[in-house]
Amino acid sequence: MKPPNLLLALSDAPRALTDALFLKIATPLLRKLPPTQHRQSVMVIPGFLGDDRGNQPLIGFLRDLGHNAVGWGQGRNLGVQSFNENRLRESIAPLVEAGNGKVTLIGHSLGGIYAREIARSEPNSISQVITLGSPFGRGRLNASHANRLYQRLNPQPDARDNEDALASPPPVPTTAIYTKADGVVNWRTSMQAGSNHHVHNIEVLGSHIGLNVNAAVWYWIAKKLG
Repeated sequence: MKPPNLLLALSDAPRALTDALFLKIATPLLRKLPPTQHRQSVMVIPGFLGDDRGNQPLIGFLRDLGHNAVGWGQGRNLGVQSFNENRLRESIAPLVEAGNGKVTLIGHSLGGIYAREIARSEPNSISQVITLGSPFGRGRLNASHANRLYQRLNPQPDARDNEDALASPPPVPTTAIYTKADGVVNWRTSMQAGSNHHVHNIEVLGSHIGLNVNAAVWYWIAKKLG
């Protein structure tokens, strides 16, 4: 599977600015969504090279809806060898307790892969996973423009990077949000294949980089959290 074409790749960052601009226009409408009747604990995990600051608008929106939303608290996401997995799980523990034994994990791109793997290993603590342009599908390693940089920052092989295992959905409700205009990863790797009844694929318009500031994404996240 090939990565996105050059035009999509070069235009992804400028299109992300357009996504953010449209979000500003749409935010007053989004804030009219009814407050949640079921307060949930939510952790938002950034994508490759991202951090909690980039997700702060989404986190603030979820808090305004009444959810207990936080970032991952691990600084910039430079790959699996740049953060402490045990520390991440420790950060989730109080959220699980505050959320009546469950927490929703939202992950942008690489962050969604982390979220799926945590849900796979600790399904009793995770209520659902929502991924935003996360390349978990088969052929993912050759289908991303970010893969070369990722490998330079993470030269050691990761035993968990098993293509078949990553492509299999975790045993919790999972929503895979993707855009066919993705300029970083091949959008086909961000969709869950098969007919698993726990999985919902949702297509939106927009860039890869801007999925966390995409008005349609915010709407679907709010709907999924209830």
